[in-house]
Amino acid sequence: MFTITDLKHHDVDAYGCRIHVAEVGEGPLVLFVHGFPESWYSWRFQLPVLAEAGYRAAAIDVRGYGSSESPEEIEGYRLMDLAGDCVGVVEALGESTATIVGHDWGSPIASSAAQLRPDVFTAVALLSVPFSPRNSHRPTDIFRFIGGDEEFYIEYFQEPGRAEAEIAADPKRWLEGFYFSASGDLPPLGPDEKPMGRVAPGGLLGDRFSFPTNSLDWMTEEDLNFYAEEFAKAGFTGGLNRYRNVDQDWVDFRAWHGVPIYQPSLFIGGEKDGPTMLGASAIARFSESLPALHSSTILPDVGHWIQQEAAEQVNELLIDFLDNAT
Repeated sequence: MFTITDLKHHDVDAYGCRIHVAEVGEGPLVLFVHGFPESWYSWRFQLPVLAEAGYRAAAIDVRGYGSSESPEEIEGYRLMDLAGDCVGVVEALGESTATIVGHDWGSPIASSAAQLRPDVFTAVALLSVPFSPRNSHRPTDIFRFIGGDEEFYIEYFQEPGRAEAEIAADPKRWLEGFYFSASGDLPPLGPDEKPMGRVAPGGLLGDRFSFPTNSLDWMTEEDLNFYAEEFAKAGFTGGLNRYRNVDQDWVDFRAWHGVPIYQPSLFIGGEKDGPTMLGASAIARFSESLPALHSSTILPDVGHWIQQEAAEQVNELLIDFLDNAT
């Protein structure tokens, strides 16, 4: 039986960008890509299980996170660059193909990599954020509309240094509030309470955070400390710079306007997850955007951190998909 202590940690050269990899197992390569604000560690419940099922399971620290390289320039975090990192990791690991699995921002990274290099990424699994091909709407215009009289959190993240200054006051506490407030464990909000994700004029994102009263099964104090230590090492700017490229990505992918993903695909979302629910219209169009979809599943009572909150269910769905797609 594999455990997290069996993981091999090493850095690879992904076409000129140093990327940290945690891997275990032998067999067809499955490449895991995390989102914000996470690390390879968010896949801790998947890596040993997939290795036991006969796969080579490898999770990266996305550039700007953990032990991976952190370019200084904002434009160094375009989807084109992050997809290139994934291709470079596959080659550096001595493989020619892989299934790519992404969560949160890892989902657009994975779908972009699958669109750009279908010869390398022969199957794709997306968690929490559904795939939607490039359309005619500039992303920041959409986020401004969603925010209404307030600021949608992605709009709030656009100004360099603004969110960093908020987080710097107490990074571990900010992480705890961000994780819990987007989880399925968040209690129902009262009539005068507003959900996390929108910022009142002159306010902070954390003004609407909630905090757990007890340690969570999927996020213990030890887990939270690990994340806090990773961000103490890398900072938050690299992760936030991903949000600051959404309009540039829209320009970069003009040649892929409306293009579906033709490889075998999987989607898993959470019933209590904001991005999943906001993506309902994208999910409804999967027959067009993901014509080789294996399955689309919305897990009840699960929030945004799906592979941690519902690890067993996610693992079952992933292995079923991999056994049929690889």
